[in-house]
Amino acid sequence: MSGGVDSSVTARILANQDYDLSAIFMRNWDTRDESGTNKGCEWEKDWEDVQRVCKSLGIPCTMIDLSREYWNRIFQPALDVWESGSTPNPDVWCNREIKFGALLEHLPVDPSRGTTSWFATGHYARKGWSPHGRPQLLSAKDQTKDQSYYLSSISEQGLARALFPLGEITKVEVRELARKYQLETAERPESMGLCFVGERGKFSQFLNSYLQPNPGPIIDFTTQKVIGNHAGLWTYTIGENAKVPGQPFKMFVSHKAPSKNTIYVVPGSNHQALIEHRVICKDWKWIWNDSPPAGILDSAGLRAAVKVRHRQDCQTCIAKITHDGKLEILTDEPMRGVSPGQVAALWDGDWCLGCGVIAATGNSLLQSRKIVDERLGLPGITNQVGQLRKKRYVTPTRERIQNQSPGRHSAEARKSQFESLKAPLGDKVQENLDKQAKNWRWW
Repeated sequence: MSGGVDSSVTARILANQDYDLSAIFMRNWDTRDESGTNKGCEWEKDWEDVQRVCKSLGIPCTMIDLSREYWNRIFQPALDVWESGSTPNPDVWCNREIKFGALLEHLPVDPSRGTTSWFATGHYARKGWSPHGRPQLLSAKDQTKDQSYYLSSISEQGLARALFPLGEITKVEVRELARKYQLETAERPESMGLCFVGERGKFSQFLNSYLQPNPGPIIDFTTQKVIGNHAGLWTYTIGENAKVPGQPFKMFVSHKAPSKNTIYVVPGSNHQALIEHRVICKDWKWIWNDSPPAGILDSAGLRAAVKVRHRQDCQTCIAKITHDGKLEILTDEPMRGVSPGQVAALWDGDWCLGCGVIAATGNSLLQSRKIVDERLGLPGITNQVGQLRKKRYVTPTRERIQNQSPGRHSAEARKSQFESLKAPLGDKVQENLDKQAKNWRWW
């Protein structure tokens, strides 16, 4: 129990059933740990609400301190990812490592039966069983509150022990039940912010208390001009309004170059550099770890649906395993503002199959091809790169060569322009372009 209305109603529903019921409250974060003072004890208010609800229901409750596990398994690794310029999702991994990890290790075992306890949470999700008796994580009835995305990393063993009493009811109905049962938390506002850390106003300022400042340039990707500065790569997220002063248009973050400590922005929220159809995922975890879905290894891939953030409609896609063991996802419709570090999760209908971390997106290479082509004035470069990827090579015609003036179109000038334009495009893009440029004729 968290002290919120969802877990309170969950406890009330189960209290009416034939369970030997008790409640567990996890202390995973304490604001006093940040400041070193006694100021700020949000968890104490939560714990008091849990105790009041449990007293009214006549069930025992216990507090378990998992703050060390949360710091070591979730928060510190997330800090490393933020500092590197990527965007982690700690809430997804918290469910795997803490709620369905460290906490399950504390649940009692009945020595006479050799069985362990069921584990009920206030998540909006459902659980089903396959014809072979394996648990399936399913989307909630209330799609506006569905939390199966946040649960997409949990293990099959943890899911097998889980109960989700709110999976078949809506948030509105939960509030109505809380009022009907006169629960202490019936009117409590919905909690927001990072799991167990809570709301922090401007989140980048919260991170600044843990990460050393690392200032660098903000560059307009379309002009390659420096238009501002940032205090650290973690202070901006791909797709967000960068709020750079003095610009004729709103500028949005298109990508980051960690090796150069640079953030790139583009004008307008619908710029092509913000749109993705392809993501590559690493560290993929199927809930049925020993039984990936049929079709994922086929050349045609698996037809599925994907989300890369919680508040996003599922996008139809094709998923397939790449030659280096990563998972490639190609969406039918474009996705906006996709960032490395985010979690991508797959569904088959309402059945959640698993998730992985986005390692790269496909748009950056395509955009760099187009911009290098346009800025260099090489009329056939985009087509050449496309042909090179197919292992076919294009040679410019004699007429095209003869019509080019020496000056800025000379081989050395072209190479020099290529190097200067390539520099801010990011390490992976540079590497791919360098490989392809080995086969180009510079004329």
